[in-house]
Amino acid sequence: MIILFCGLPGVGKTRLANELAPLINAVVLSTDKIRKELILSKPTYTKEEKKLVYDVMLLVARYLHNAAAGGINCILDATFHTEESRRHAREKLAGVPSEQIYIVECTSPEDIIISRLKARKRDYSDADVDIYRKMKQVYEPVKEYERHMVIDTSLDPKINAGEIKNYIFGEQHK
Repeated sequence: MIILFCGLPGVGKTRLANELAPLINAVVLSTDKIRKELILSKPTYTKEEKKLVYDVMLLVARYLHNAAAGGINCILDATFHTEESRRHAREKLAGVPSEQIYIVECTSPEDIIISRLKARKRDYSDADVDIYRKMKQVYEPVKEYERHMVIDTSLDPKINAGEIKNYIFGEQHK
């Protein structure tokens, strides 16, 4: 299965993805980490650079999912901040059955997000409060999608990870 984690910077996607991964035997693929590994100089965050980073992540996810012996579960840790970016992801994941793709939209109260962003140190992400505010202006909440859930990341990540796991495995047994 492939799970797209989406949401604004600082909302807690990475922490929740890392909490969920061992529960569902998944690897976490992060645009922040890929960007830092792929772009050796200071990232510019141009449209072309963002597309490259997302395309690399989606290609790796598709390969891992389609690997021998049933494939590898992947959690994609990225903002996926527009419907277009989520549509692009589904296109790039062509060949992965739609019932194996889930979207987890992470939300949190703004004061918690800003506090998290201010407390960041030596993190893969370059996002700060200014970037959060700019992205908030263009962020598009996930429209109704068949396998989509919204998680409030101000709550305990262990409990949230358990809820996501239960939702996914409950869906698979329907």
